[in-house]
Amino acid sequence: MVKKADRKYGVVLDAGSSGTRVYIYRWVKNAVARQGAASLQTLPVLETKEKWTKKVHPGVSTFGDNPESVGPDHLKTLLKHALRHVPKEAVPETPIFLLATAGMRLLPDQKQKEILNNICSYIRSETDFSLPDCDSHVQVIPGETEGLYGWLAANYLLGGFDAPQDHDHGKGHHTYGFLDMGGASAQIAFAPNATEAEKHANDLTLLRLRTIDGTPQEHKVFVTTWLGFGANEARKRYVEDLEETYGIDGLLEMPDPCLPKGLKLTEEGELLSSSKEADHKRFLLGTGKFDECLRRTFPLLEKDVPCPDEPCLVHGVHVPAIDFEVNHFIGISEYWHTTHEIFEMGHKDKAYDFNTYQNRVRDFCEQDWAKIQEGVADKTWGGNVDEQTALEVCFKASWLINMLHDGIGIPRIGIENTNFSSHNGTKELLESSKEKGFLDPFQAVNEIKSTEVSWTLGKMVLYASADVPPAHENDLPVGFGSNVPGVPDDFQYPSGGILQDIKPSHPGSSSETESQSITDQIHDTLFHSDASHRLPGFIFFLLIVIIASFYLCGRDRRSRIYNYFISSPKSSRPPFSFLHKILYRGSKAGLNDRDLEDGTSSRLYDPTDFELGNLSASSSDDDLSVTPRPTSRSGVDKSSLSPQNSRRHLDRLASTVIDRTGLVVRTESRERLGGDTTATNGRSKSRSGSPTRLK
Repeated sequence: MVKKADRKYGVVLDAGSSGTRVYIYRWVKNAVARQGAASLQTLPVLETKEKWTKKVHPGVSTFGDNPESVGPDHLKTLLKHALRHVPKEAVPETPIFLLATAGMRLLPDQKQKEILNNICSYIRSETDFSLPDCDSHVQVIPGETEGLYGWLAANYLLGGFDAPQDHDHGKGHHTYGFLDMGGASAQIAFAPNATEAEKHANDLTLLRLRTIDGTPQEHKVFVTTWLGFGANEARKRYVEDLEETYGIDGLLEMPDPCLPKGLKLTEEGELLSSSKEADHKRFLLGTGKFDECLRRTFPLLEKDVPCPDEPCLVHGVHVPAIDFEVNHFIGISEYWHTTHEIFEMGHKDKAYDFNTYQNRVRDFCEQDWAKIQEGVADKTWGGNVDEQTALEVCFKASWLINMLHDGIGIPRIGIENTNFSSHNGTKELLESSKEKGFLDPFQAVNEIKSTEVSWTLGKMVLYASADVPPAHENDLPVGFGSNVPGVPDDFQYPSGGILQDIKPSHPGSSSETESQSITDQIHDTLFHSDASHRLPGFIFFLLIVIIASFYLCGRDRRSRIYNYFISSPKSSRPPFSFLHKILYRGSKAGLNDRDLEDGTSSRLYDPTDFELGNLSASSSDDDLSVTPRPTSRSGVDKSSLSPQNSRRHLDRLASTVIDRTGLVVRTESRERLGGDTTATNGRSKSRSGSPTRLK
């Protein structure tokens, strides 16, 4: 039985274009996991629950003009939800990340920065979650990073990392490809076959993980993203094309084959409330012709854009050749929702082939809108399908089919005979997938092993993997970056700067470089950071330094400082005398033993200003004293030059009991400074027990 204290938690907020969803993950601390693991050659086991997840609308990008409201109006509910499920005692050590995706990428940099700053400040003020660095914990991540996290999550859940022998796809390949489509962007991530990996080595990302026994794993993955090729952004481009085609002066009606028959929408995608309203503004009129819809969405792939680095798939973006014999793809997000929310739920099937899928899309989209509205009211497609979902799905389905087959090149299983067969291959596929383990070219999923496939899971798998101590001192850190040996300059650590400070040595690195990096981080934090508490923190830091210096400066120096401020009249203090005392270690108040030993101090008094009193062999330690001499070598009476506090200090020294060690130090100091050659009463300058003299 694992105790509560043996568990760790992590919180990730996925700030997408349409909303923000909070995910909570939990795993067992590494020391405990090692004891109970059936195999040590596995990654940390993360768990999550459906009730730990919550989403709010709209996305954080909508707060571009009102960034100070993003906390109370958007994040408050999500943070309360997270605090409800993370044990109170675990909160301070639970990392929290807010990672924004395509919606925020479309905003200007300044608006992005203002929103992120307000998010970080709000989380810090309202919770005790671990958020040491805003730049790494609250950020807009590139599409490539989002795709890599998704690839990691899918393969983690499928088990390809822990048991590669059970996922042998041939040619030494055991991982799965990953496809994701949101509202604003689409991503692809896969490990090319050996030939393509060697040919396009510079285009790959090196991902490094660590199993619970500290053994490293390395994977080389190709990742790219298409910003503007998500379902919602593609729809915007599609409507613009319709406007160019039908937007003639005086013509209000624009036929749209991607809408059900009779459906009328504004150009912004809103339902027209009445026919009268349609008389005054341009609108889209659904014709329900799905085959024509497929033809009109194809140009949105922009396959004619020049490809500077062959081969390319969509919009002139380079992608290594995909070997579908070994690359089997998992699709999430819109790939799942668009294929299952209506076209599977209504038929009670959990898997599908594309022949069945396209038939169902055509049947649905060619209905009258009034009939579809009745089906929504009767919950024919389940309680989650509303009118907005129903009016959007026809375009999304056509866009998905074009993206998969004409864009990425997924083989058209079952599609070729669409007009001639009514066979439903769903049940056969469902049964075969249990044995083959997602070995079809493409499979849309929402969950694997009862866990939602989300790129946020990949983020936390990487974080938990980095939490495992390395098996060897020189093992390279967990993270990802360019496909080069060692730790590249663009290497990204799972939790930002914390792991950078402790990263082990590697070829091409130096402690000097790392120290400089840390210094730069401190400098940036103090003088370039946007943190609201930077100045008070800096002042507090200086106060700590001053207090520490006071206690480290020695008892005598502390005594002088105390006497200066407490005992001396303010009128007798010369300007800047306090700094003089601290910086030059001395004053008119008395001598410093270390200065006498060094013989290098520049002072108002000569070292011979003090001489030892009478000393006999029978003298006890109590008889030893230091007597101040009344005049200097110039004959000037120094008592007349010393300030009041100096006389008081000399009187105190004269009456202070000095141990024999102190006597030796002072005697030796006089010898080294070339003082009198004879000691009082004809005694030798030093005893036989004196320290060795400098030659």
